[in-house]
Amino acid sequence: MGSTLFDQLKKTGLVDAKKAKQVKKEKHQQSKQKKGKNVTKETKSQQVAKKAQAEKTARDRALNQQQKLAAEQKAITAQIAQLIQQNKIKEKEGEIRYHFSDGNKVHRLYVSEAVQKQLISGQLVIVKMNQKYELVPTAVGEKIKARDPKYVISIPSSTEKTTSEEDPYAQYQVPDDLMW
Repeated sequence: MGSTLFDQLKKTGLVDAKKAKQVKKEKHQQSKQKKGKNVTKETKSQQVAKKAQAEKTARDRALNQQQKLAAEQKAITAQIAQLIQQNKIKEKEGEIRYHFSDGNKVHRLYVSEAVQKQLISGQLVIVKMNQKYELVPTAVGEKIKARDPKYVISIPSSTEKTTSEEDPYAQYQVPDDLMW
């Protein structure tokens, strides 16, 4: 029982040595081909794994970019809130109504006469934070506008008013402190 089938066939004379070498060579080639196919299967699976890894990396990058933008926006909002808190005018309450527009709506603040004059002259700016209106100096309003313009409600334009030559009311001046 120690001999193989091939040895037994060789003893009986059914297979010669030349034929044995040829069969052995064929077996060896077949085993090599099988190994080669396994290698290609492994490389295909490796390619799929690499592709999945690349997709995961791209998703991670996109998610990191979104988180970074959200963190930057949060930092800007915190800076704006700090600027408003530190520089808001505290003695603004008064009996004079000051009207201003926010989008399509007209709002009013009750201010003192001194604050009204500062608003008209452009020394103060109205800013909006958390549905509340505050007054800050114009320089601070410019800083806020540089960070995010949606917080600034009104920054006075230059004091020079352009008048059209065709304007029939150009000769009449409208006072700056006109009350609505």
